[in-house]
Amino acid sequence: MSAIPQQVLANQKASLDNLLAVQGTFFGGFEKLVDLNLKVIKATFDEVAQKSQEAIELKDAQEALAFTSGLVQPNAEKALAYSKHVYDIVSGVQVDLSKLTEEQIAQGQKQVSDAIDQISKTAPTGSEGAVALLKSSLATANSAYESVAKATRQAAEAAESNISAATNATFKAASDAAEAATKAAPRARRATAA
Repeated sequence: MSAIPQQVLANQKASLDNLLAVQGTFFGGFEKLVDLNLKVIKATFDEVAQKSQEAIELKDAQEALAFTSGLVQPNAEKALAYSKHVYDIVSGVQVDLSKLTEEQIAQGQKQVSDAIDQISKTAPTGSEGAVALLKSSLATANSAYESVAKATRQAAEAAESNISAATNATFKAASDAAEAATKAAPRARRATAA
């Protein structure tokens, strides 16, 4: 009889520990996003001050055109880098939450298995078939969960791979566009000079 209250207390403690772990994961992710945004804001202020100083020192339209075309590539690269950092943070939080969920499910499966074992020990004679059916059902449910979890992990890995490929392609396209703009700036200067 005393095993049941201790088991209830242990379950409550495990639930509280899990809740605290989830809160810690969310807070850690939030903290990383705030830190990233503060760094971006500081870097942006510093860059704006530097670019403003450079803009004040421009002497003619050709320099202004070269200056503005030189702004395109770094900003595109920074936007992509920022997006990648945000994605990495969110992805890390998702992985941590998935691990916590898997641990919670494994703990629940163990508790159900232990309960079935307890039932089988105290079950009346002739109920072996029902206990075997419970054990078989639990094994089937665990197998189905493992299959779904494996498929989910594979889908997440495929999505991450696709996002990474798309990010790299976007980065390359932005770099190519900036390079084309940089090459076009001297032609525009020659056209305006003529």
